[in-house]
Amino acid sequence: MEGWERVQYIMKSEGLNKNSFSKAIGLTNNVTITRIINEKRTPSQATCQKIIKHFPEYRLEWLMHGVGEPLEMNLHSAVNEPATHYQRLATARPVENIGFMNVPIVHIRAQCGYLDGFGDEEYIENLPTLPVIVDRTYRGKYRLFEADGDSMDDGTRQSICDGDIVLAREVNRSLWRSHLHIRDWYFIIVHHTDGITIKQIKEHDVQNGIITCHPLNPLFEDYDIRLDDVAELYNLIKIVDRNARL
Repeated sequence: MEGWERVQYIMKSEGLNKNSFSKAIGLTNNVTITRIINEKRTPSQATCQKIIKHFPEYRLEWLMHGVGEPLEMNLHSAVNEPATHYQRLATARPVENIGFMNVPIVHIRAQCGYLDGFGDEEYIENLPTLPVIVDRTYRGKYRLFEADGDSMDDGTRQSICDGDIVLAREVNRSLWRSHLHIRDWYFIIVHHTDGITIKQIKEHDVQNGIITCHPLNPLFEDYDIRLDDVAELYNLIKIVDRNARL
């Protein structure tokens, strides 16, 4: 892991973007952190010390040189002082190969803003995030979406219910020109004008660039969408939160 990746690791672990992280460590703007991340630079000693001053649970030697473990395990403090979040994790039973990925979440009320800002890096960085448990390093662009309505609720285990939070991975636009893996995934469709929807894709007409969307709920009918009218397309990976309300 390079120096810039270690900085990024702390940012993601704390659920912060470049703006909020810069503010948290006492910088007046995000220029320093942006250049470290975007240009893949090694952070200076002064920057590292600022980070550790405000996030003392991380080890300076690890941040500067990649030596040892990221977290400072101070057993004396853990016994004599109230346990920090990271100390509580350290004393819990370890689970191998489990980590967290902080993923931007798009709530129902924010869908209109997302349609305007999905291509704006600054807008995305300011979206709220949620930590998601992962068992490996994921590649690609991920989003969390809040399901809206009951068109995908047929009362079975396959249902996506109103208010569910789902993890989704972007399908690269270059792959839209070949047959999508419609038997493997549900899809989140970000339409330029019709908003964000979760559907099963029943058919993919590659030649004409048309997908047939299938709601699981039998009260709703199938309908076609032209891929030219779609801004983003995601595979639904898993449900990460579901309300237990009866």
